Amino acid sequence: MKLAILSREPSLYSTKRLVEAAELRGHQVEVIDHLLCNLVLEKSTPGIIYEGRRLTDFDAIIPRIGASVTFYGTAVVRQFEMMKVRTAVDSQAIVRSRDKLRSMQILARAGVGMPKTAFTNYSDEVPEMIRQVGGAPVIIKLLEGTQGLGVVLAETEKAAQSVIEAFHNLKARIIVQEFIAESKGADLRAFVVNGEVVGAMKRQGKEGEFRSNLHRGGTGKLVKLTRAEKAAALLATKALGLGIAGVDMLQSKRGPLVLEVNSSPGLEGIEKATGLDIAGKIIEYTAELASKRKTKKKPSAKSAAKLLPDTQSDEQHL
Repeated sequence: MKLAILSREPSLYSTKRLVEAAELRGHQVEVIDHLLCNLVLEKSTPGIIYEGRRLTDFDAIIPRIGASVTFYGTAVVRQFEMMKVRTAVDSQAIVRSRDKLRSMQILARAGVGMPKTAFTNYSDEVPEMIRQVGGAPVIIKLLEGTQGLGVVLAETEKAAQSVIEAFHNLKARIIVQEFIAESKGADLRAFVVNGEVVGAMKRQGKEGEFRSNLHRGGTGKLVKLTRAEKAAALLATKALGLGIAGVDMLQSKRGPLVLEVNSSPGLEGIEKATGLDIAGKIIEYTAELASKRKTKKKPSAKSAAKLLPDTQSDEQHL
């Protein structure tokens, strides 16, 4: 198989591990900086130019798209999709997961347990927002925040009002969320590949820190998920259409509550905490996707014509 890893930093732990796991399994692999890709849009022949050459013959790609470059990164993934190259994570699934509000709406509709959450279009009804999520203390999050950045714990209603009003004055989009005290600064990260939880860790925030992110000084250790926690992680991943995901959950009195579903989860923390070859699982899944594409028979013109009326009918109802 000829695989491409879309990553801006070949030296990152996650990228290096994916390359290592691919080569160990006998695959050709190339790291491609998606921001340096030029997209060629032409009838019937979409293409990608990278470092002066046209990219061809890839069987599958593994997107490692950072949150700050979601727009262009997903455009590159979409271009590969147009070129009939399989992707371990679909472009639309990445877009859905990166929009915190949209992803939470999708998760709520699918019946995934979540902390109570409120969002408003810069409304003056701040006290009502706080009441809707159970009152202070509350968590206030920037919609664009990552790795624990842009997340504030407001311990009193007065403090919450001040923070929310400050964000609104800056025209920053935020959500207000219920504070789950019993989680005690810890959360669970379930790593899902192809509809299976392949590893899980419990992340504990450092002393005095309510955020458990490893980037904020938290620590991770191997944990065995309950049946309910596994089910929540798999339901959340399926609802967003992700082939690979890191699902962050809180343990609460009413069961697991999903905080976020990450479409490009890091490998370093989970592999070191669990001792598992998560990179290998990703490569095996990606190669399986590519194999299915190669063995799938191309429909004849006659059979494709028979499908045309049904396709038109479906489009009329979208």
